[in-house]
Amino acid sequence: MKKFLLWACALMLLPMVFASCEEKKEEGAVNYWEEYANWRKANQAFFEKKYAETDSLGNLVYERVTPTWDSGSTILMRWYNDRALTQDAPQPMSTSYIDVIYKGTTYEGEEFDSSFENTAHGDSIYRSKLSDNIKGWVIAFTNMHVGDHCELIIPHNCAYGDSYTSDILLPYSTLVFDVKFRGIPGLEKPVNAPAQE
Repeated sequence: MKKFLLWACALMLLPMVFASCEEKKEEGAVNYWEEYANWRKANQAFFEKKYAETDSLGNLVYERVTPTWDSGSTILMRWYNDRALTQDAPQPMSTSYIDVIYKGTTYEGEEFDSSFENTAHGDSIYRSKLSDNIKGWVIAFTNMHVGDHCELIIPHNCAYGDSYTSDILLPYSTLVFDVKFRGIPGLEKPVNAPAQE
């Protein structure tokens, strides 16, 4: 009988112990939403400003691209090349490997990544399986043809979200990429996957 009472008491105390642990966990947790509120708002304002940007004729400079497979995700794309010249070139699927030359910056223009630091495939080409990249890249490159040169503006929900990636890439960062789509290796023959570090 005493063992039964001990077990019953232990079971009754268990929820209180878990609740106490949860409270301590929440007290120590970083609330990025509030801590980076000004940064988040500035990044969102930059995205909206770029979407509204027009050229001298009043045409929108950036195209708002929303994939059919995720209506809650949108990026901005600006083509630097004549798309009529690349419209017959191949387009990747999300499972394709892509060869790209790129530079990535924050909305303030601070560089955080570049293919010029990665020359494993020659001439500063970054090679990867498209689906291994951020969602914004999947959206962009499935709308591009080999030979296209674009500026991409990718909001945080299509990039690294609320993750603290580095002192440059803070939570809720809008990313700006200059990308040159060089090829789809393996389109006609299998490609070797990049070496894993």
